[in-house]
Amino acid sequence: MSHSKARPLEGIRVLDLTVALSGPYAALLLGGLGAEVIHVEAPGGGDIARTNPPFVGPEGVNFGSRKDGEVSLTLLNRARNKKSITLDLKTPRGHALFMRLAKACDVVIENMSEGATARLKVDYERVREVNPKIVYASIKAFGEPSATPALKGMDVIVQALSGIMEATGMQDGPPMRWGLPIADLVAPMFAVHGVLAALIHQGRTGEGQQVRVSMLDCLASLLAEEHFDVMSAAGYPTRSGNFHDRLAPFGVYPTRDGHVAIVAFSEEWMVGLVDAMGQPHLADDPRFSNRGIRMKHASELNALIEAWTFERNSDEVVRELHECRNVPCVRVRKPLQVLNDPLLHASGALMKLSHPKLGSISAIGMGLPIEFSRTPSQFDQPATELGSANADIYGGMLGMSAEEIAGLLSDGVI
Repeated sequence: MSHSKARPLEGIRVLDLTVALSGPYAALLLGGLGAEVIHVEAPGGGDIARTNPPFVGPEGVNFGSRKDGEVSLTLLNRARNKKSITLDLKTPRGHALFMRLAKACDVVIENMSEGATARLKVDYERVREVNPKIVYASIKAFGEPSATPALKGMDVIVQALSGIMEATGMQDGPPMRWGLPIADLVAPMFAVHGVLAALIHQGRTGEGQQVRVSMLDCLASLLAEEHFDVMSAAGYPTRSGNFHDRLAPFGVYPTRDGHVAIVAFSEEWMVGLVDAMGQPHLADDPRFSNRGIRMKHASELNALIEAWTFERNSDEVVRELHECRNVPCVRVRKPLQVLNDPLLHASGALMKLSHPKLGSISAIGMGLPIEFSRTPSQFDQPATELGSANADIYGGMLGMSAEEIAGLLSDGVI
C-alpha cells in the first residue's frame, strides 16, 4: 500500500503558550501528528523545563547545575517537533506580534495559571477578535474559574483531590500516588481530542471555539468507571491493592524470583488456573463457582493462588498458565526492561532522544503510539535551542526584515 508523505495534521499551525508538562505534551502530540507547532517562550529564560535536571552535554549526563552546551533531558523529550521563538508578551510590541501570529494560526494552546491569559490580554475573547476561526485550547488544573484559585495545580495535588490516590494502594495501607504524573499526562490527551473535534467543526462551519480541559475533571471522569459509590455501599473496600476483586482472580502474585500478573475471571480460565495449581476441585467449590461468588471470597482465592505461585519461578508460572492452558499470565516487567524492548522501539512507542549538537544520546523518550495506514507520524524533529526559529517565524511567516528582527532582539521584545 502506498503512503502519503503528508502527515495527518499537515497544514495546521499551532501557537503554543504552554509550560511544564500537561500543555507541552498536548502540543507535542499535535506536532507528532504533523501540525506546525510554534512554541512561544520568554526571552532569556524560556520554558521552565529548560532548567530541569538532569542535563545532557558533551561530558554526558549532569545532575547538578546546567553548564554551557548542556540541554535538559526533560526538554529533549517534550520539545520535539516544535519551533522555539522568544517573545515578551508583557510588552506592547510583544503583544502586537502575538496577535499577528494568532491571526495566522489555526490553534492556540495554553496552560497558564488562572487569570494569566486575561492579564496578558491573550485570552480567547481577545484572540478571537483577530481570528474568529481560532481553536483556543486551555488546560487548567481545576478549571477556570477555579473553586480554589490560590491553589497551585501540581500533579500530586490533582491526584489527591481526584480520589485516584485513595483508590490506589494496599487495602490496609495509605493512599498511593501513581508512579507516573497521571493527571499531567491524561489531561493533554483529552485536550488533543477536543482540539481535533473543534478543527472538524471549524472545517464544516468556519466557526472557531474554545476547548477547556481540567486535569481534575479528567481524573474524576476516569474514577467513575469503577462505580466506587455502588461498591462502597455494598461493603467493598475502595482500595484492593494488586487485585481487582470484581474480576477475581485478577491481579499480581509473588513468585520465587519476582511477580506475575494473572487474569482468570472467565470460567474457562478459572478451570485452567486451578488445574495448573493441581486443585481442579476449586472450580466447583461453592466459594469460587462463578464470578459473582468469587468476588465475595476473593481474598481466600487469592491466598490459595499466592501459595502456589510463590513456590515457583515466574517463567514456570507463565509456562503452566499461558503457554499450556491459554490463561492470560505474564511476568511483571521492570521499567528498564520495557524501555529497552526492541518491539516497542520498532512500533514507535519508544525512541532514542537526540541532542541538537551531539546527535543520538543514551536516553529514551516517549514515542507516538499511533500508527496510520497511509500517513506518517512521529516525534522525529529534535528539540531546538531557545529562539532558534525567530528568523523563520518573524521573517518568513510575518515578513519582517532582518533589521526589524534585530531591533526587537536588542530591545528585549524577543
